[in-house]
Amino acid sequence: MSLVSGATGGLGKAIATALAREGGTVVVLGRSEARAEDAIRDIQAVVPNAALEPLASDLSSQASIRSAVDEFHSRHQKLNVLVNAAGVFRKERQVTPDGLEVTFATNVMGYFLLTNLLVDSLKQGASEDDLWTSRVVNIASKYSGGPSVTKIDFDDLQTTKRKYSYMRATPPTMLGRVLLTQEFAERLRGSNVVVNAVHPGLVKNTGLLQDVGGPFRWLTNTLGKPAEEAADTPVWLATSPDTAAVTGKLWAKRKELPTPGMGSDPASRKRLWEECTRLAKIL
Repeated sequence: MSLVSGATGGLGKAIATALAREGGTVVVLGRSEARAEDAIRDIQAVVPNAALEPLASDLSSQASIRSAVDEFHSRHQKLNVLVNAAGVFRKERQVTPDGLEVTFATNVMGYFLLTNLLVDSLKQGASEDDLWTSRVVNIASKYSGGPSVTKIDFDDLQTTKRKYSYMRATPPTMLGRVLLTQEFAERLRGSNVVVNAVHPGLVKNTGLLQDVGGPFRWLTNTLGKPAEEAADTPVWLATSPDTAAVTGKLWAKRKELPTPGMGSDPASRKRLWEECTRLAKIL
């Protein structure tokens, strides 16, 4: 049983398609059930016997995430694989009904809350004989602001004090995903749930940059790799026996990468965890 967020297009859909080929049920999570159903039809066109289920959630909304998880729990007790592949790259600053900046709310809080709410299902999905583990795979980036400036401003997580720009708001959220990956891995040690992050690189024809366009979209579609190729490492982490005991790492092309910037600081990942816990009202 797998669940893939951001599965209605681009890299997320390619990951969901590859997991469908591996067998088992794949839950396709999208912003609406209609989009999830459209993605299911596309996947079934190339994997005719795929077992797929739609699930709707706006990952910028905590209420929507909680509702989607409740719906998942009404259908299933166990989850073997969670791939967090959803994300946004916003040109202008927007605020969610929770009062959070959309980029931070989706790219960081969405991963944090969805994973937390599914942890018990992931634990139940792991076998008791220690030969198998449940997997969490977080799509992130090694380019989290560049090697000299990779940091999270904990005094301005949501870009309220500085002038907003997508290049100011988005890179710290990619680092945030790496920090949360490490913190989840540490907190879940001994539970048979492993958590890893992936730098997929530039991916062609992703919907992530549609709001921005211009040179970014040109660069991605010119130099990026096909989504099917970019899906290789996430699917390997999600399914391979070779990665069953690996946790808390950042990967690209099936090779471990150094953690960018603040990623080597346990205090930073703990601080981000505590802030996310406060904002999500998790006790």
